Amino acid sequence: MCGIVGAVAERDIVPILLEGLRRLEYRGYDSAGIAVINRDANIGRVRAPGKISDLVAELANDPQNGVVGIGHTRWATHGKPTTSNAHPHVCRKSVAVVHNGIIENHETLRREQLETGYEFTSETDTEVIVHMIHQFMEAGNSMLEAVRASTTRLEGAYALGVISNEDNGRLITARLGSPLVIGVGIGEHFIASDVAALLPVTQRFIFLEDGDIADITKDKVTIYDANGTVVERPVRVSALTADSVGKGQYRHYMMKEIHEQPNAIAETLEGRINKKRVLEEAFGVGASEIFDQVKGVHIIACGTSYHAGMIARYWFESLAGIPCSVEVASEFRYRYPVVRRNSLIISISQSGETADTLAALQEAKKRGYGHSLAICNVPESSLVRESDLFLMTRAGPEIGVASTKAFTTQLVSLMLLVIALGRRHDMTEHVEAALVEHLISLPAKIEEVLALNDKIKEIAEQFADKHHALFLGRGTQYPVAMEGALKLKEISYIHAEAYPAGELKHGPLALVDAEMPVIAVAPNNELLEKLKSNLQEVSARGGQLLVFADASVHVESEEGIEVVSVASVDDSIAPIVFSVPLQLLSYHVAVLKGTDVDQPRNLAKSVTVE
Repeated sequence: MCGIVGAVAERDIVPILLEGLRRLEYRGYDSAGIAVINRDANIGRVRAPGKISDLVAELANDPQNGVVGIGHTRWATHGKPTTSNAHPHVCRKSVAVVHNGIIENHETLRREQLETGYEFTSETDTEVIVHMIHQFMEAGNSMLEAVRASTTRLEGAYALGVISNEDNGRLITARLGSPLVIGVGIGEHFIASDVAALLPVTQRFIFLEDGDIADITKDKVTIYDANGTVVERPVRVSALTADSVGKGQYRHYMMKEIHEQPNAIAETLEGRINKKRVLEEAFGVGASEIFDQVKGVHIIACGTSYHAGMIARYWFESLAGIPCSVEVASEFRYRYPVVRRNSLIISISQSGETADTLAALQEAKKRGYGHSLAICNVPESSLVRESDLFLMTRAGPEIGVASTKAFTTQLVSLMLLVIALGRRHDMTEHVEAALVEHLISLPAKIEEVLALNDKIKEIAEQFADKHHALFLGRGTQYPVAMEGALKLKEISYIHAEAYPAGELKHGPLALVDAEMPVIAVAPNNELLEKLKSNLQEVSARGGQLLVFADASVHVESEEGIEVVSVASVDDSIAPIVFSVPLQLLSYHVAVLKGTDVDQPRNLAKSVTVE
């Protein structure tokens, strides 16, 4: 995901821009640049493909300084990662713009601007914005008025930072569907894609709302809402500090990352939804044309990412009417699979460097199975570079080996893809709008689950002396049970297995006794009554049951059965929500067992060899 930073101050802001860009590196990028209004009232711009260090090297050859400026880290969507495509974009040495998001009608605007004499130096959708602002300013509008007029013509999602040497003490910013915050200082103000970029200079922030436009000088911030009315947005003091990449208030990274999930999911959705519709451009250049050809999907992944793929299979088939296969990546190359032509090959990986998944993707491409799409948390990774399309999960750095926020953001990303493909098959606009609403509700629902932490911590004491556990689920909750079992075995070293609840009588029931706790997930769907019958089978044989149940489900605690009421959610997003209490359970059990929660024995965060 691209990153924006900007500043208006009394001091040279180039070091501030560079530090802000460094702190946005985790979002992923392939080029970077800054533009400042220098002492001669000219716009000085330096850009470079590659890392921030490459930009710093360019600045050594072309030093810049100024009190007003903007910076950007870009991940290529429209156009290759080249200097000419890097932000900021400048029009006729007068206006400079940085932009996050996707402008859906950029081709129409480009044709109009070519006809009126504007020249394009990049392949990006952003360049139409800077030309349009310049055009409105040439007509006699102020920079603020020009930005406002331009936003009325933009379709899609955007966060903008705009400067001009014709009004060189001012920074204009606007947002719709992409995040943007204003940092409040003393005699200086800043903008950025997120709080982390500005923590070295301020802890006071204004969070803009969709449709807001802000007029920023070093002494003042004036915010206008979507109707052009001056509004007051509260200044919030962040509890984060410049070194907040650490564990913060948490004992372990894993617990910190579990609690980061509401924000991570919100980040995953930002800029990818507009008016209850998923923006297909979020998947990359040419995504719509590729999606038009897709007759089925084939998912390849390992570990936790494989479980995400298994859940998505239910979604693709039940919600979108698209045939879907899911493959363990390490097996894919060695069994000579038969894959439908015109399949979309979906590879899922937190790191994007998982050796088996990479090898499987390369084999699929070699056999000509179809176009490829990566769902990944690291934009510059090999998996992303190998794929035709990609969707970044935006989970941020995940340090704990046991994946938590990467898993739930993978599921959110997969649901976005289900919607994008489903509208070409069985999914109606009404269903899409409902699914989008459920996705938007996820951060609040997960906050409700996190409030159960103390209760789950108490329950975890029942596992302190256990060596085995059985997880049960039906439908989409079967892969959730698999993920819960994986988490428990990864970090507590308890042997845990997961089964579809309907398979109990086909073997696992023989293992059930008072020494083997059974954990079940019970959302409110058409399989609930069948699951209740399965649970009775366990209880009748002396098994100790722990049931995570939808708040609307009538399952009561009784002797041998402990019920934890989870937030009531629609069945479509239930797998995402019900994964969180299982994460909390595995964490607290591991703490009681005294294991190394963040770095469990024998395991690595990224499996880069077969």
